[in-house]
Amino acid sequence: MTISDAEAQVMEVLWHQSPLATDEIAKALEGQQDWQLATVKTLVNRLLTKGAIGADKDGRRYLYSPVLTRDAWLKEQSVGLVDRLFDGRLAPLVAHFSSHRKLKKADIEALRRLLKEHDRG
Repeated sequence: MTISDAEAQVMEVLWHQSPLATDEIAKALEGQQDWQLATVKTLVNRLLTKGAIGADKDGRRYLYSPVLTRDAWLKEQSVGLVDRLFDGRLAPLVAHFSSHRKLKKADIEALRRLLKEHDRG
């Protein structure tokens, strides 16, 4: 499922708190985006069409909740990134990242732990 950057911002709101109505989503996005309520409604409708969110009637309004989990979305995004940019190989991604940004000691230790766990598994 392909989700645009704008749609992902709506999803982040719903992953953090749901169910919400469109006006509540718009309010949660204040300060991050200068979107009108109509823009939020358009994004919500796109996400509904894609099946990323669901809607429940609450009186005269609808409340929206995520169907797509954040973990599933992150997995899809990260695998897609590695496949598109690094031919499906993780080591070149880490090498590229470390050559352009200094890795913190905590990051290096976390990578070592992951490698050790992977070798045991």
